This record gives sequence, structure tokens and C-alpha cells, in this order.
Amino acid sequence: MSAAEAFAACIEAGGVAVFPADTVYGLACDPENADAVAKLYALKGRPADKPAAVMWFDRDAALAALTELGARTRAAVEALTPGGVTLLVPNPRGRFPLAAGPAGEGGVLGMRIPVVPQLQTVPLVVLQSSANHSGGADAREVGDVPEAIRNGADLVLDAGPLPGTPSTVIDLQRFEDTGAWSVVREGAVPAAEVARALGIVGRP
Repeated sequence: MSAAEAFAACIEAGGVAVFPADTVYGLACDPENADAVAKLYALKGRPADKPAAVMWFDRDAALAALTELGARTRAAVEALTPGGVTLLVPNPRGRFPLAAGPAGEGGVLGMRIPVVPQLQTVPLVVLQSSANHSGGADAREVGDVPEAIRNGADLVLDAGPLPGTPSTVIDLQRFEDTGAWSVVREGAVPAAEVARALGIVGRP
């Protein structure tokens, strides 16, 4: 069984997987499975009301799923992904409420589309978060993932050392109407590169 097949089988069975992203090691589960989400949050010690992001391994699948995104926002997604960014986009339909959190329903959705060759054929969307204890150091290698998390996960995929810098978080909530955007957290992708991709010099 390939890594992609094992990962998909774990998620579909309601499990939690430790997996390699294009930044750091992460945890993933089915975003529609309340028990799986609760298990992921418990492994991390993450507050239940703190939003997580959802991840697709194919950009076309992500855009096909989020049909409500406007043309300008979709163009931004295409310009910035796949890669080491998390995009905060409008969520008027309240999609993936277990990821968005109580305060986020109908408001904003965090989305990731990484470059992970081993998992690029995975057809699923997953809820994902970094494979560390809440507030702890990010995991560049599987050995950096806390032992309790590795032991509690249903699947651990080891792809060796990763870059080790978390994703850059970009707020695109107002991009559709005004072209405004901001970098909430600079990480794997420099802000200057984000600006170039969006055709904007500096921050609005």
C-alpha cells in the first residue's frame, strides 16, 4: 500500500494521521467526523474553540469544492498555491464548521494546498494542524513529534527531514471587494513573494 493509499484509508476510517506537509509535520483527520476532530484536538491539547485549517492535495479539487469564492479570490488562490501558505478566505456558507470553530462559522475558513508528492493523489479534504502540543515547537522530523502524539495517532508517515518552517498565513477575506490582504504570520513564503504573486507591492 502506498503512502497516499494508507493516508486516505486512515482518514476515511475516522483515524488521525501524522503526515509530512511541505513545511512541517502535521496531524490530519476527516473534517466532518466529530470524533476524529476531537481526538486530533485532544492529542494536541488544543482548545476546542480554536479554529484549524482544511487541506486539499489538489488545487482544482479545492476550487471545485469552494464554488462560492469570487473570481478575484480564486485568482489569488491560483497565484499563491500550491505551496507553503495558509489562506484565510470568506466562508459565507459555513463550510467545515468543525474546523472553523464556533466563532468562525459563516465567517472565515483557513485553507492549505501543499506540495506533497507522496500524497498528491489523495482525493480527500482533511482537517489539519501541526503535529505538536499546542504552543509547542514545530516538528521538522518525525522524531520531533511528541511521543504521546505519535503513539496516539492511527498512522505515522515518515518522509525524513522537512524544511521546518510553518506556512505563511495570508488574510484574503477582503480581497474580493477591495484587493486588500495582509500577512498574519510570515513563514515558509516571504511576504515579498506573496506581494509579487498578488501583483501588489507591500501591504495595503
